[in-house]
This record gives sequence, C-alpha cells and structure tokens, in this order.
Amino acid sequence: MELTSELLEQIYQRTARALEGKSEISDEEIKDTADKILRNVKPDTYISVQDRLEVCNYVFNNMRKLGPLQAILDDRSITEVMINGPDTVFIERNGRLQKLQMHFESARQLEDIIQRIVAKVNRTVDMSNPICDARLEDGSRVNIVLPPIALNGPIVTIRKFPDKVIQFSDLIRWGSVTPEAAAFLQSAVEAKYNIFVSGGTGSGKTTFLNALSSFIPSDERIITIEDSAELQITTIPNLVRLETRNANTEGKGAITIRDLIRSSLRMRPERIVVGEVRGAEALDMLQAMNTGHDGSLSTGHANSPLDMLSRLETMVLTGSSFPIEAIRQQIASAVDLVVHLGRLSDKSRRTLDIVELTGYENGKYLINPLFTFEREEELQNGKIIGGLVRTKNPMQNMHKFTMSGVKCQGL
Repeated sequence: MELTSELLEQIYQRTARALEGKSEISDEEIKDTADKILRNVKPDTYISVQDRLEVCNYVFNNMRKLGPLQAILDDRSITEVMINGPDTVFIERNGRLQKLQMHFESARQLEDIIQRIVAKVNRTVDMSNPICDARLEDGSRVNIVLPPIALNGPIVTIRKFPDKVIQFSDLIRWGSVTPEAAAFLQSAVEAKYNIFVSGGTGSGKTTFLNALSSFIPSDERIITIEDSAELQITTIPNLVRLETRNANTEGKGAITIRDLIRSSLRMRPERIVVGEVRGAEALDMLQAMNTGHDGSLSTGHANSPLDMLSRLETMVLTGSSFPIEAIRQQIASAVDLVVHLGRLSDKSRRTLDIVELTGYENGKYLINPLFTFEREEELQNGKIIGGLVRTKNPMQNMHKFTMSGVKCQGL
C-alpha cells in the first residue's frame, strides 16, 4: 500500500479529533487509535506490519514529538540539521552537507514544531521576538529565526549531541588529540590552571570543554553558566547549572551570562565553567579567574590563540572603560592556557595548538607554544595525515603544579 503524505496527514487529523478532549492519553492509546482509523480508511486493502508501524509513528511523532523532524533527530549518524523554511532541509553527516528530499506540510506546521521546542524550555519566540536559542531534551542546541527577520520562512538550526558523553579517550581514538596532550591537559585541569578553548564554528569547542570538565576532581563545587545548557558533566556531585533567560514580551526579565557570573561568585564556587564568552561578561569571567577561582574553563570563537586574546580585549571593552593596557594585564594574569581547535579540509576536527600565556610586556602577549599541529601529507581521498607535536619549549609557569602537588604529565 502506498502511504502518501495526504493519507498520513488525514489519519493524523482524524486521530487528533478522536482523542480531543481527553485529559490523559497514553502513548499506546495514540498508536492504537491511529491503527484503527487506518483500517477504517482502507477497509479492503492489505496493510503490511511495516506500513501500520509507519502510520502509527507518524501520528505519534506529530502528537507527542516533533513531527517529521523526529525521524531526522532519531538518526544518530546526523550531527546537524539546517531547516531553511518549510521546503528546504539540509543535514550534516560525517562532516559533509547534503539536502534531504523532505519538506514540511506548511510554514504553519514548522512554526507549531518550533513553538513545541521553545515551550519545553520556557522560551518565547514570535514576530516581536524573532530570534531564540533553545535546546532539546537530549541537550542538542537549537537556534531559531522567524520572519520578518528570516526572509525565506522559519529557520531552525539544530546541533545534535551524541548519545553518550564524549571523553578524551574518544578524542584520542579519533585522532583529535594525542595521548601526551591529553595527559598534560588532565594534569593542568587537576592543578587548577585557567583554560580557554578557542576555535571556529563547528570546531568542537563545547565537546572539548565537556571532556576537559571530566578531569575536575569530584569533591569540588562547580558552577556551569550557559546560554542554552549543553554541558553534560556527570562526574561532579556538587554541581550547579545556570542558564540565561530571554526578556519577556515587554522587554523585561532578561538574565544574562554576566548576571549569572556575578551571582555565581556568591555561591561559593571552586570553579566556574562558562560555555562561551562573547560579550561584556568576559570582564567578569577574567575577574573571577583572578580572585580565587582558579581552574575555571570557558570557550570563545577565534581563529588562533592570539586572536582569542585579542577578542577577549574587544569583549571587555564593550562593557568597561578600562585602559587597554589594564585589560591586557588582566588577561595575561587570568588566562594560563589556550587550546585552539579547528576543522581541516577533510572535515575532521583537530586540536591545532596548546599554548601557555606567560605574561605581557612591551605591548605584546608572551606566548609559549607547548603543542602544535604538524601536517604530514594529504591522501588521494582528501584525508589529512598529521597530529599534535610537542615543541621543545619547557613550560614556564609551574607554580600551580607545585602548589597543588599535581605532577605535570605529558611534557
């Protein structure tokens, strides 16, 4: 039997009407009702078990989940979903983009799914507030842009998260980082070095930050601060997770990352983990690092370790009137290590640099490269062969290792 989109939608609408008004509806009741309606619609037609299952899943996904989007989200090989209006859907699989032969029934159906997503995390998105960040139940990150800002209909971008938390053992197995570099970073986290993870869009900053966080000793009190909660820290019992809040329809009630960092300082944190700094909150993050909250971690968009420091300067300047020299001294004093990530031409995510920030003199940051990526060759299939190589530079600021009693590994 051919299951056309018109037939599927007809059964969905009839099932919704049949169950309308019931206070409690179980998942099984939805599927059973859809199955009965299918048999009534096609009474003299043989319906295979596979077709019945497809109909039931279609109805269930539309009533309880995210409609036609659910099948894409359930496909674990897909890492990113890009919806450019109701008729255009792209996905990323194995680092490469491809267009799907699917569409939503209408812009209204897509908008209904969007409202279902944002309602679950107490967010609001509409014509007066057309941009919103949200998350799915599995932690996947969602960005939404509605008309009139989006000219070709509702835009939804979903960065999916893996089923299990990625550890450094996974990054080593994938060739993203070497065992020596991983051992060094583990000892640096344990010794409470302040670390920034930098990189471009899609370079794996959040995944790397999450893996770094797994090295934090389990007896410490940690506060995580994010726009949309994505970090999956499972090894810390004394964990506080904070998330920003958008303004309401009257433009009031917004809670920013800067607000949360300031509030977190009164919550007795031993470390603060900020998912990403992108504005004036950088000043508060740096001040926290400089006032007894060593071992703090964060990420930022940048093209190199030095560019990360320059971007921090720009962020701080947006929220303060400090002289640039004072800002640079603050950065040099707060940041111990910068780990820079990137995506190569073969779409693989690699750790490209691990550098030590040793100070600031004569208008320049003093950078000590500890590990750097060396490209060996490119195979015929486009795969890049290469990896992190330890430089000959000794680490200069060893005082935190000395004070903590943690042995520096990997150098």
